[in-house]
Amino acid sequence: MGKSNLTGRRINDGHFHNGSFRLSTVCAIVFGYIAFVRNRDKDKESNVKHDATVLTEIGYIKANTDEIKAEQKEQRKTNTEFVTRLTDVEASAKQAHKRLDHIEKRMDQAE
Repeated sequence: MGKSNLTGRRINDGHFHNGSFRLSTVCAIVFGYIAFVRNRDKDKESNVKHDATVLTEIGYIKANTDEIKAEQKEQRKTNTEFVTRLTDVEASAKQAHKRLDHIEKRMDQAE
């Protein structure tokens, strides 16, 4: 498939078409790769933002957990003090009942 030039010889257009097909194929590959890299970078950026958000949320959760543990430790200390005081009051009440029983016996004997 060729055309005639001014001298009557046939010119082969095949080299031109093959070259343009090759050029367009190379361009398509290059542009495709560029688009792939760009989208990959956007995906990475999106993932990094998401990971940073998750890490921030985990930090908040950890801080709140630490605060709850501190409050729980303080409450445990308060409860221990309360139990100690309650035990002392019970022992005192027991001694008071013994004294009252002793006084009642003495009053019964005096009558």
